[in-house]
Amino acid sequence: MSKTAIVVFSDPKSGGEEALGRLFNALFVTYELREKRQQVALIFQGTGVRWPSEIVKPGHPANALYVAVKDTVVGACGGCADVFGAAEDTKRAGVTLVREKDIPGVGGVIDLSKYIDEGFRLLTF
Repeated sequence: MSKTAIVVFSDPKSGGEEALGRLFNALFVTYELREKRQQVALIFQGTGVRWPSEIVKPGHPANALYVAVKDTVVGACGGCADVFGAAEDTKRAGVTLVREKDIPGVGGVIDLSKYIDEGFRLLTF
């Protein structure tokens, strides 16, 4: 069985449609792989940690798709959420802040290298 980690870096605050397009594509692939019963991990990293508080809103265009793949969410990078001011909103959205690897000046972040070590493909959006 193939294993894929899908990492969302796009920033909903960028003001453009590209960021939403990247999010949708990340969610589409997550949905497709989940449907094929493949192991998939959805991760919010960098400014992508701002997405959870947006996509949990029922009126958001990606809400239904997010709800369909929510069980694949590993979490959001804790250090990134701190740096980009999204920690409280991300937690309120029900997404765990992951702090696996301590990085100087940033704090704990998701260790993406462990996914590579465990044979996951990394797809970034």
